[in-house]
Amino acid sequence: MVMAFAKGFGVGAGLIIAIGAQNAFVLSQGIRRNHEIVIPLICSICDAILIILGICGVGSLVASNPGLAKATAWGGALFLFWYGFNALRSAMRPGSLETTHQVSGTLKATVIATLGLTLLNPHVYLDTMVLIGTIGSQFAGEERRLFAMGAILASFIWFFSLSMGGRVLAPLFQRPISWRILDSLVGITMWGIATSLVTGTLS
Repeated sequence: MVMAFAKGFGVGAGLIIAIGAQNAFVLSQGIRRNHEIVIPLICSICDAILIILGICGVGSLVASNPGLAKATAWGGALFLFWYGFNALRSAMRPGSLETTHQVSGTLKATVIATLGLTLLNPHVYLDTMVLIGTIGSQFAGEERRLFAMGAILASFIWFFSLSMGGRVLAPLFQRPISWRILDSLVGITMWGIATSLVTGTLS
C-alpha cells in the first residue's frame, strides 16, 4: 500500500518538476502575490482531474488487456528513460528560470491565463492521462487509488510550494546550479521508475 502511494508521488513529482512555461508562470505570479491561492489551485485541480481520468479510463483499458498492458508498460519505460536522459542532459547544460509571464491582476484574466498554460500544453495529457494512467494500471483496487492519490498530492504540494514560496525560490532558481541539482534528481527518479516498470513486465 505504502509503495503504491510512494510510487504515485514519485511519478507525479518527477513529471511536474521541470523548467517550463507553467511552472515559470506559477512562480512569477507568486512573486507578484497575484492570486497566489487561485493559480496553484487551478493547476492542481486540472492535474487531479486528468490523473483520475487516466487511472479510471486509460488505466482500466490497459489493465483489462495483458498484451496491451505489457506493451504500454514498455512504452512508458522507454518514455521515462528518455525523459530521465533529457533531465540528466539538462543538468549538464542547465538553464535558468525566466519569470517573464505577465497577466492582468484581475481574477478573470488570471484564471484564463492559468487554464491556457495548463490545458493548451499537449504534454499535460501525455503526463497525466497516458503515462500516469498507464503506470497506475500496474496496480489494482486500493493500491491504484493510493497511486493516484500520491500523484495528485505531489501536484498540490509542488504548485502551492511554487506559488506560496515564490519570493524565496525565485532568487534560488535563477541560479543554474539549482536547476542542475533538481534536474539530476528528476533524471534519477525517472530512471528508477522506468527500471521498476521493466522488471515488472519481465516477472
